Amino acid sequence: MLNKNLIVPTKAKADEKNVVVWNCYRVSILSDRLFRIERSEKGVFRDEATQCVWYRNMPAVKYTLTVRGDIAVIKTNACTLILKTKRKDCRITLLDGVEREISNTGNLLGTSRTLDGCNGNKIVPFSWLKLSENANDELQLEDGVCSRTGVAVIDDSTSLSLAQDGTFTGKKADESDEYVFAFGNDYRGAVRALYALTGSPPLIPRFAFGNWWSRYHDYSDKEYLRLMEKFQENDVPLTVATVDMDWHYSKTLEEDFEITKKGRNTPFYGGNSGWTGYTWNKRLFPDYKAFLQELKNRGLRVTLNLHPAEGIRWFEESYPKMAKALGKDAESGELIAFDIANPDFVNAYFDILHKPYERDGVDFWWIDWQQGTQSGVDGFDPLWALNHYHFLDHARNHEQPLILSRYAGVGSHRYPIGFSGDTLISWETLDYLPYFTATASNIGYTFWSHDIGGHMFGNVSGELYVRHIQFGVFSPINRLHSSDAAVTTKEPWAYGNGRGKIAMEWLRLRHKLIPFLYSCAYRTHTEGLALIEPLYYEWDTPIAYEIPNEYLFGGQLLVAPITTPMQNGFANTKAWLPAGTWTDIFTGDEYATQNDRFFQMQRDLESIPVLAKSGAILPFSGDKGNSCANPTLLNVWAYTGNGAFTLYEDGKDKKAFFTHFVSSYTDNGAFGTQKLTVECSGDFAVCPPMRILTICFKNIDDGEVCVFTGGTKTWVKEKLCEHVVVEIPFQAEKRYEICVTFKKRTLIEKLLVRAKGILLCAEGDNEGKALAYARLLEAKTVSDYKLQVQLCGMSKEIKQRLLEIL
Repeated sequence: MLNKNLIVPTKAKADEKNVVVWNCYRVSILSDRLFRIERSEKGVFRDEATQCVWYRNMPAVKYTLTVRGDIAVIKTNACTLILKTKRKDCRITLLDGVEREISNTGNLLGTSRTLDGCNGNKIVPFSWLKLSENANDELQLEDGVCSRTGVAVIDDSTSLSLAQDGTFTGKKADESDEYVFAFGNDYRGAVRALYALTGSPPLIPRFAFGNWWSRYHDYSDKEYLRLMEKFQENDVPLTVATVDMDWHYSKTLEEDFEITKKGRNTPFYGGNSGWTGYTWNKRLFPDYKAFLQELKNRGLRVTLNLHPAEGIRWFEESYPKMAKALGKDAESGELIAFDIANPDFVNAYFDILHKPYERDGVDFWWIDWQQGTQSGVDGFDPLWALNHYHFLDHARNHEQPLILSRYAGVGSHRYPIGFSGDTLISWETLDYLPYFTATASNIGYTFWSHDIGGHMFGNVSGELYVRHIQFGVFSPINRLHSSDAAVTTKEPWAYGNGRGKIAMEWLRLRHKLIPFLYSCAYRTHTEGLALIEPLYYEWDTPIAYEIPNEYLFGGQLLVAPITTPMQNGFANTKAWLPAGTWTDIFTGDEYATQNDRFFQMQRDLESIPVLAKSGAILPFSGDKGNSCANPTLLNVWAYTGNGAFTLYEDGKDKKAFFTHFVSSYTDNGAFGTQKLTVECSGDFAVCPPMRILTICFKNIDDGEVCVFTGGTKTWVKEKLCEHVVVEIPFQAEKRYEICVTFKKRTLIEKLLVRAKGILLCAEGDNEGKALAYARLLEAKTVSDYKLQVQLCGMSKEIKQRLLEIL
């Protein structure tokens, strides 16, 4: 029998009040917009949980049932389900009164098992030595729960049944078992409904949101630690240290164990492949415990790669214990086959092979399964099983369990985080990743992790490397990884001409973003809101469906990654902005528009368009080093307008602490007043006792500042910066109000200030730049300004930059 911690509690039986049996159907009305439709001519239905669905015990739903001959009509407050004898004839009607097919026509798609061997969305056959010339197959994404028609279907017919003892039986649906999501364009509602069925995404550990180092390379302990030292010397923070498969014996089996000489290279003994292993390589890590401790001393968490397909062989240190646990003769040396469908094997797999290393300092495991979908139970995918059991096992002694593995189908969001596999190093790959990552939210899979920079083949390009990292910083997980090619790496200092320096700045930024990212992850866990969302989640307009590479990030930012090379020193990218005022957090450019529209944006290598909405509030850590603890130095960027953000932090026993920021703007004619209130709730002991809160009002360069603490006006330090910046010795039990009154600038005044900054940095003839600026200063209206830009002698790229926000 499985260990108790590997048995997940479920509530799979639907409330009988929500169940209708008619003809060959059983329908469970799980909400006013979610239905389970089972079909069986024999009247055989299942109440067990499945691999996908664990919870059907929804509250009673108000509905009416009307039967008219060979038609049954189930009507809720939100839609009408029309059942007919033939499944293909069934229909559903939303509040607009239009009958729709119950199908995935118009489905906005979900995600895929892996991007292994992909160049963009093209699957490229390859051997480990070279690419094939055939690259015609396009990656097919699975369906999600969001659809242009407003109706999506998840087919759970082939999903195995989950027994009460935690094992999976071969029992599937008798005919069909489908879940119909009738949420119209309420895409967030559809995803939350999926979570209600399958379980919510867990809260990912805070450290996972920092920078990960990974490379498929046979590091020695000294080589790896020297590399960590180099990151530290360059002030590039890391939080996760990954050791790929060469932590165990892999490439030197013949030398170390004389497999062929001893006649043990046959299938009986497990052969001589080095992909699977569970014994630390003493050649590379003579004292692995000391190595792990040294990584811990540097504030790093450690994950090791697993390829479990080839079982446990006679030379592994753990072999005798595994043989005893499974009733094998250890003297025979016979291979202990990988058998994830066998409870005894599963228990020993964790207790003997993995738990000892976790006690030694391994924080979590990277499951690198690539060996197909077959196991001892028909339909029981080993990848799915590994994800399921590894996550549950990790939860046994980790408050926030974590694995890194490939996607294994609907429900995989319960086992974060995703490893998307080995992609090509190319612009095509980078161009595909933003769409791929955002679209995965449609099936609730919100934490994809990619090989940032690409994994293999391709061409070395410092520009591509930087753009990849820029996307990585604004993606769920920023994990640098590459192949074992001797001259391929993602180490930033390997990229010259300033590109490596730029990459380092972005990696520092990622580390600073951890407070924001962790708070967003908390919202994913508690509210079902993805960190990355497609634009159509927020804006119901046709154009929002036609922009694959732009996405909403943390509910505060619009990100338009640059995925094509620069020309003449600039990348030219088109970004769509909804009505409102948006501020680029890097350039400071303000884009104000009364209607949604496209802006043509020029960016050099140092930035990409990342645009904060009005009233956005972005918290950053100001602490140095690899630590990702709740920051003592908490920096906040506040953007003019009305908005709110809650910073989530936790401490021992996951006691929660919330800092609530609310911004409000008042227009006083020639002047404006921006107010930011800050107050806390939860366990105040979680807040660092000497916290310094620094607030930067990013759209205000000068103004009169008043700070009130508990209603009393308080003197605080105002820093001399290009923006209004206030520094507060923070006390969690107090309420703060910071008010800034400032003189508003006209659009022409903003344009002239912005033009000076652009021309100051522009390369070219100094007299020509000075003349251009002098003529711009003569402009009294926006029309005059546009004319002077067109007449000036600057390059077309600079002209476009000068006109970009209009």
